[in-house]
Amino acid sequence: MSPDTYHTPLTIDVEINGDSAIVHCHGRLVAGVGDWFYPEMRKLLPERKCITLDLTDLTYMDSMGIGTIVRLYVTARSNACTLRLINLGPRVRELLGITHLLNILTDMCEQGISLRF
Repeated sequence: MSPDTYHTPLTIDVEINGDSAIVHCHGRLVAGVGDWFYPEMRKLLPERKCITLDLTDLTYMDSMGIGTIVRLYVTARSNACTLRLINLGPRVRELLGITHLLNILTDMCEQGISLRF
């Protein structure tokens, strides 16, 4: 899925499999992207028990991108949905480490979020 109405550095492909979805992210999760990305992810929540964000092709993330992921986690949790982050690249992992969110997200694993490196 690519938002044609927006010029965004991020594109996504969504695979639906029953009550789960895998969202393949391509590009950059940066300021302004959350304006369309978060609502797209929110559309998946009512019918899904698990949403997996595959960050294999995510080349860059800034603080607004981190905020979008945290916001998605909170929304997923309030909708009885598990949010998983998989295939974090070295730069994204480093950013999460520098901001001390890697530890926080790791703690969230016990509460319904999964990280896989």
